[in-house]
Amino acid sequence: MADPFEILEVDSEADDAAIDQAYRRRVMETHPDQGGSARAFQRVKEAYEAITAMRTGEDAPEAVDDEEDDDGHHDAGARVEYLNYEVIADRGWSIDDDGLFAAAADAGLDAEDYGEFRVEPGETLLEAAENRGFAWPYACRGGACANCAVAVVEGEMTVPIDHVLSREMTERGIHLSCIGAPATAEMQVVYNVKHMPELDELRLPAYRFERTQSVD
Repeated sequence: MADPFEILEVDSEADDAAIDQAYRRRVMETHPDQGGSARAFQRVKEAYEAITAMRTGEDAPEAVDDEEDDDGHHDAGARVEYLNYEVIADRGWSIDDDGLFAAAADAGLDAEDYGEFRVEPGETLLEAAENRGFAWPYACRGGACANCAVAVVEGEMTVPIDHVLSREMTERGIHLSCIGAPATAEMQVVYNVKHMPELDELRLPAYRFERTQSVD
């Protein structure tokens, strides 16, 4: 691999915060959705992992052959019940409330705010939402920000490489929908949790306007 600091375009003496910022910027610049290439995007991720390994004394993860990767997705797909965090905030509810989704089901909410869809094997949660006509928030699509974060209330998600969320957050069930997928056949998730105060500093400016939502 070329010099990872050159790939991230950051000085080798930069502190951890500067390296994190450089990683997020380079992810945005190289992502295929923003005109980059899959290879450039992967090189940025590998460079960040290499720098992290240098600074922690751990071995850098080896590159994974996509064809042989066991991604942990639930083999038969999953049914996901979703709820918009803005509804929770507007109604004074809490993610930790017992019967949260039962209350949402009885509230007569629009499909944008509450409902369910199916995630097929091989889809991330964000991809599944978009493929079913939903406009869930995102920015980098590469696990470098918290714009696409969701809170898992019931069930489990895969948690691949995540350099953004703290262990405390993931233990609370906060995960990134752009890189995570259901690991159980049934899930309840709150999306749009980027508005939670503790995620303020982990957001990036969105690269698109939200499209008009259409639900079959």
